[in-house]
Amino acid sequence: MKKFEEVTKKQWIKAGIYLALYILFLIWVRSWLGILVIPFIFDACTTRIIKWDWWKQLKNKTLYQIMGWVDAIVFALVAVYFVNIYLFQNYAIPSSSLEKSLLVGDHLYVSKVAYGPRKPMTPLTMPLTQNQFPGGAKSYIEKPQWPYERVKGFGKIKLNEIVVFNYPAGDTLVTNPKWSSADYYGMIVYPLGKSRCKEINLDSLSTLEQRRVYDFYYKVGRQEILQNEQIFGKIISRPVDRRENYVKRCVGLPGQTLEIKDGIIYLDGVMNKQPDAVQTNYIVTLKHSIPANLRKELRLSQEDLYDKNNPPQNKDITKENSPGVRIFPLTPQAAGLLATKTDIVSEIKPYNSSVQESEWLFPQNKNTKWTVDDYGPIWIPAKGATLDINLENLPFYERIIKIYEGNDLEVKHDGTILINGQKASSYTFKMDYYWMMGDNRQNSADSRFWGFVPEDHIVGRPVFIWLSLDKDKNWGQKGKIRWNRMFRAVKKYN
Repeated sequence: MKKFEEVTKKQWIKAGIYLALYILFLIWVRSWLGILVIPFIFDACTTRIIKWDWWKQLKNKTLYQIMGWVDAIVFALVAVYFVNIYLFQNYAIPSSSLEKSLLVGDHLYVSKVAYGPRKPMTPLTMPLTQNQFPGGAKSYIEKPQWPYERVKGFGKIKLNEIVVFNYPAGDTLVTNPKWSSADYYGMIVYPLGKSRCKEINLDSLSTLEQRRVYDFYYKVGRQEILQNEQIFGKIISRPVDRRENYVKRCVGLPGQTLEIKDGIIYLDGVMNKQPDAVQTNYIVTLKHSIPANLRKELRLSQEDLYDKNNPPQNKDITKENSPGVRIFPLTPQAAGLLATKTDIVSEIKPYNSSVQESEWLFPQNKNTKWTVDDYGPIWIPAKGATLDINLENLPFYERIIKIYEGNDLEVKHDGTILINGQKASSYTFKMDYYWMMGDNRQNSADSRFWGFVPEDHIVGRPVFIWLSLDKDKNWGQKGKIRWNRMFRAVKKYN
């Protein structure tokens, strides 16, 4: 322990710099509780009343080395915790939903300051994990839960920007790894409930009667999951900031009305700009297998060649690349190139999604008859905007009212809508919402399946690709590291 007169000029300067930076940080994040830490920073830099490095006095060399490692690891974890929350984090592209803009294996530098970092909502979580340790154990403690608050950033989300966010439908899931990544609502509980019921002609029912049918599907599906824990695992929930991270393109902003016609997005009746590398499915009749050099030119991955309904258990693509009728995701440029290869292809035409395969699009409890190619119109809520609600449009917004904004919502037997126990004919939204979609338009699980992305789910904006690995290549193979994509700005694909 030092007296004030024993503190050197160098230590005073060091303390002044650290304290100035820390106070600026507190002003930025508007967290005045952090003032309590100031005496500890001052002590660590100057008087050393607290013996911060007590372990350096240990005579046992083994214990000394262990404590040295513990000290370094704790410091690193604390530093990573704050860097990941307030500055940036890494994100690896896990699926092909944004191809051919961002590819599977691209590792992104995601800026938290672009839209303003979100303060921790689940503060007790292990750094470098999202929600699980390797092996599956939960890596966070649910309590305490802090309310949503965002620090001021450099800007707001712009139309057609690529954005990283927490998966909105990830609030509820089942623990069996086989099912845990599936959309609980659109891929498990509603389809499962319907499969256990007699076929019902929804077109012959009123809106209120249809709602009762969908409520019954949900009830039956959930009961089926609870009774078959050995198949599905347990039903669990996750807080907002511990839900899986997704990356998509923002194609609809708060207050806009979105509609998709023949795969083209319209906003307020005006066609939105298509991404340069947008990709859709084509029905291709092959005379012969596509040679490897042409597959590379078309940028067809092994995943692109798989039968989407019956993916192979291994990486053998011989069957999917053999003569016959196939469905391949292609950019317009790749489709045009393949059409010229008449020695390989006898016919190529666009694939149109059917109502049957699009049955469980958002909202799952409304009989819209929409498809992934023809969807909407749907209005995207804006903070402070008031909307008249009724049984017809309630399915689009009830998840917002109940789950995202925390209200009690009930529909009585006569169709009366109650919000927090009061009869309601309108609702004023508390947050902004966004519509996110992948560039691989017919092979992307996005807002068409799980709806709006609330502003409190926004994580950040990808800035550049710092590493890109080809998952179809093994280590040591040429092309495993895609050097031409390294440090490429993501803005290039906006």
